[in-house]
Amino acid sequence: MGNPLLDISAVVDKDFLDKYGLKPNDQILAEEKHKALFEEIVKKSHVEYHAGGATQNSVKIAQWMLQKPHKVGTFFGCIGADRFGEILRQKAAEAHMDAHYLEQNEEPTGTCAACITGDNRSLVANLAAANCYKKEKHLDLDSNWELVQKAKVYYIAGFFLTVSPESILKVAKHVSESNKIFCMNLSAPFISQFFKEDLMKVMPYVDILFGNETEAATFAKEQGFKTEDIAEIARQCQNLPKENQKRQRVVVFTQGKEDTVATVGDRVTAFPVVDIDQNDIVDTNGAGDAFVGGFLSQLVVERPLEECIRAGHYAANVIIKRVGCTFPEMPNFH
Repeated sequence: MGNPLLDISAVVDKDFLDKYGLKPNDQILAEEKHKALFEEIVKKSHVEYHAGGATQNSVKIAQWMLQKPHKVGTFFGCIGADRFGEILRQKAAEAHMDAHYLEQNEEPTGTCAACITGDNRSLVANLAAANCYKKEKHLDLDSNWELVQKAKVYYIAGFFLTVSPESILKVAKHVSESNKIFCMNLSAPFISQFFKEDLMKVMPYVDILFGNETEAATFAKEQGFKTEDIAEIARQCQNLPKENQKRQRVVVFTQGKEDTVATVGDRVTAFPVVDIDQNDIVDTNGAGDAFVGGFLSQLVVERPLEECIRAGHYAANVIIKRVGCTFPEMPNFH
């Protein structure tokens, strides 16, 4: 469950970033000053449109990794009754994803501008319709809640905390009570900073926590962990209060080209990523989502943690050699 967005990606220059006050590598929510950015970026040469939104990307990648059966993942989110919404529906169908969108006509379908410079990407999300997801209008409907109950593994990016924390909690509690697996992502530094309270309400239900090095550092700072060591941050995240004691929390932090660190039982272990020539990196947009997608693809078939991480590394390695969160027809993961 998450924010379905249409990704609009284009190569820009430093002047463009400076004009809109963007960092080369960041993800933020659009403000008033970014309105013109969306009009300007679509006029750039080589604009690409892709179905996006972090959670939806991960579900799409998990499906690609597994190939069969189709519709292995169900996705909930809110779109507008417009052309971009139609494109999202079409792209979801092409990816064999079981998407159940809440459609409304007050706000247009959300978009995310991916401003690419070199191998950096600055993401500016205009949530629009994605922000209109309502628990009582969608999640609570019997036909939709039945789909929730059917699932074994659940993944919601931290980004959705800005939209419907009550929906996340309803799902998280169900998962915990049923002893199933609930996964969440720290998603972006601003989530740990400005949505701290809602994040910490959900944390006791989190069985697997994902994040990257920047998000982990921000979370640690906000929680007063008094350490900048990534392994120690992972350990402290693992030890935060937990509802379902039958499952020990697993924490997985990626660090770009550096080793991924993960809690394995009571130890923190480093897993090296696949070597890649810097020149082969086209853009890193979607790398984190792809990692989660690869990881989930092996988690649902009950492979050990090491294999889940290896699949995550494989998927991320494929994605960064391509524009946006796109992939070849068949995976080559063994």
